[in-house]
Order: sequence, then structure tokens, then C-alpha cells
Amino acid sequence: MSDAVKKYVDAATRKLAERDRYIRDEVKKWRFDTIAVHGTYSAQEAIEHNQGAIIEPMFLSSAQAYRDCDEMEAAQTYQIPTWAYTRIHNPSQGYLEDTLALLDGYGAGAETGGFVTASGMAAITAAIHPLLARKDGEKVNFVACAQVYGGTFQLFNVRRMQEEGVEVRWVSDPNNIDEWKSKIDKQTRFLYGELPSNPGLSFFDLKKVCDLAHEHGLPFIADSTVATPALLRPIQHGADIVIHSVTKTMTSGGLTIAGAVIARKPIVTNIPNDAMKADFATYCKQWPNRDSGASLSPLHAVLTLNELRTLRTRVDALCQSSMKVATFLEKHPKVAKVNYLGLDSHKLHGLAQKYMWLVDAKYDAQYGKDVNRYGHLMSFVPKGGVPAARTVMDGFKRIWRATDLGRIKSIATIPSISTHQQMGEEARSMAAVPPDLIRLSVGGEHPDDIINDLDQALSKVK
Repeated sequence: MSDAVKKYVDAATRKLAERDRYIRDEVKKWRFDTIAVHGTYSAQEAIEHNQGAIIEPMFLSSAQAYRDCDEMEAAQTYQIPTWAYTRIHNPSQGYLEDTLALLDGYGAGAETGGFVTASGMAAITAAIHPLLARKDGEKVNFVACAQVYGGTFQLFNVRRMQEEGVEVRWVSDPNNIDEWKSKIDKQTRFLYGELPSNPGLSFFDLKKVCDLAHEHGLPFIADSTVATPALLRPIQHGADIVIHSVTKTMTSGGLTIAGAVIARKPIVTNIPNDAMKADFATYCKQWPNRDSGASLSPLHAVLTLNELRTLRTRVDALCQSSMKVATFLEKHPKVAKVNYLGLDSHKLHGLAQKYMWLVDAKYDAQYGKDVNRYGHLMSFVPKGGVPAARTVMDGFKRIWRATDLGRIKSIATIPSISTHQQMGEEARSMAAVPPDLIRLSVGGEHPDDIINDLDQALSKVK
């Protein structure tokens, strides 16, 4: 390293050390809501570098310039912090990544890092890709619970297994630890689960499955999109990598599409890649994700940051409304079944009760104690089969018919003809997605108005 390059590296080292001290001594001592509001963007940074802008700036430039060749060399060899080109990184993305990593790591006592992507599916792809790297002819596999989002099933079952020859071994009952265990061998690269699952609201004992993965030297990947860090932080229970479709509840306004991968430092893995093991998020961002180009736009990064600031209180309100709606549906004479983890009648209620808590409720003046919350997503089956389900769906006046979820507006869909349609009947059966199931994402409307719309739609069933 030349003296000129070393000058930049030494300056960057001092700057990073100062930033690390700020996060360690200040940010990590804050409560969840304060981290969500401020992230790592400080008043000092705003005044010194961004003309005092209180909100994180949006860097729309596609590329970064350098002072001279020496700084460029140091940056392009990752010896100093850089963003270079927005496909690789961007300061606006960085503010979001820092905030999400801190929120998912909250209370875990672990170091976390993260990177953001253009969608939730891009996040899943980016997370599994480096763990499935293989030499010519090498057979590898991974183990996943069958109760997953339809797009995830397609990615695993079609793109990876059918097209690329990477075997996915499906677990039909994720609460059967022996079934997980029976699928693992020396070629297994990771275990994967979604909880709560979309749309069946499946749940499993997260810590037990994480412990099993670690016994075999494997990482556990958790898709925690439905819960968000406001209700569940899988890293706290042993997960190595967490996936979010940030498009959903985190950005309930419905204006953005984004994904995120959050990882502990280090992850457990049997792959001999020290850099990936030590800091999975940074490794992915600097190398495989740089090449695949699934980057998030700076505009969507800042829009997402603004919505994150009220995540906990917003999720709490949605959960309370959902509980009221689920209770109504459970008692309705034209409803055969309701899947909502908050109901005592749900077979997995006790397990969800163990894991799903409104973060920091005991520090909240409103509660002053730990409080369970079960999310905003539910599903139900009207009496009368598929014709009845279609009648109810077509009868909604206030609830929107769409494939999205986690919106501030209530949305419903029939997964078998939409989000899970491509899976096929056999796979839907394995994933507990019957053809007459209606998925309901409860929004921010008054719950009485949601209930009234449900009631009038159900009244159309003869």
C-alpha cells in the first residue's frame, strides 16, 4: 500500500471507529422507538455534512466521485467506506440498512448487519445464493418448511430445484423436530422457515429449530415479514439470517417495494468462507449482490425510513383491530374456520404466545408490562366451499381485493387463485392452503367498519 493510499485508509479507520463508538455508546442504549425514529443519523452528521437536514438525505446520483486515484484505489478495494455506484451501495440505502439491522438485533445481545434489496423476493434470492455455491457436479440441498409464501415456494421448488438441481427438502410439519432432523445430511447448506406463515398462519418453535441447525453447523434463515421486529426478532432466539419483504407492514403506506436481509455476526455455516461467515451482510453486499444488481432505489430507501419511525405503535394498533375482527369471524355462523394466532382456539396459540410480544410494552406508559400481540394477518374459510369464498370476496365494499398485505388499507385475496396459484394443488395441500381460504390483512380503518363490511359480504352466502 502506498503512503498516499494509506492516508485515506487511516482517515477512514478513524472515522469508522468514531461511528462505531457512537452506535455502541449512544444508539444501542436507546429504546426500540428511538432507534426507529433516528437510526444512526445524528444531528452532528446532519450539520457537518448535510446542511442541517433533519431527515436523512436522498442521494439520487447514480455514482460517487473521488478526490484522486489514490482514494479511488482505496475505495474500489474496499479499504475505505464507499458507495461508488448505486447498484453496489448508496448512502440513502445505508441509513435504512443501519436502522433495520439495529431493530432486528434489538435485545439480542448480538452484532448485526444488513443490506436492502429491490423486493422481498430479491432479499430471499440474495440470502440463499451464496450459501448454495457449489463446485461442478456437487450435490447440495437445503431444508425448508412447506408453509411459505407462494413466491418463495416457486423460487425454491422451480428455480433452484427443477432448473438448477439444488434439492429442497420440504418439512410438512415444522413443529415436528424429528422431521427437520431427518432431512439433514452432509450436503445440507441451511434450514429455512417462515413465521407466522402467509397465508395459513403456521408457527413453530423457533429456538428448537435454530438449535438443531447449529448442532449440524448450519445457519437458520427466518422470514419474519408478517411479524416485523415490532413483534418478533428471530436473531434473539438463535436465527442467523432474517428476511423481510419490507414492502409489507414496514411500509404500510403502499408506495414502496423493498426487501432486507439482516444477519448476525458471525453466522453459523459449514461453508469454508471466512469473510462470509464473519459478516454475511457485508460480504453479500460487496460481492454477490454487487454482481446480481438487485439494489434498492434511494427514493424507496428514504420513503421506507420515514414509515419505519412509527412501526411499533402502528403494528400495535393493527394487532388490536385484528384481534377484534378475528373474534367476530370466529363467532359468525357462516364462517367454518378462522386462522389467527391470537385466538385461544388456534392450535398454535400457546406457541405463538411464547414468541410474539409487542416490543418494549413494559416501558410504555399505556401498558407497563409485557403484552402479547399476534399481527395483522389472518385467514378464514366461509361455509359453503369455493363458491361461498368467491361470493364473500366479490361482496366486499370497503375491503380491497388485491394480492398485497400489510397495508394501511384492509386487503383480502383468495391465495389459491392468486399468491399461491402457481404452486399447484398438491403443493398447496402440503402448505395448508385450501381453495376456499380467504386471506385478510387488517388495515388501519376502525375495526367496526371492517367488521361491518365482512358481515354484509358474508350475508350474501346462501
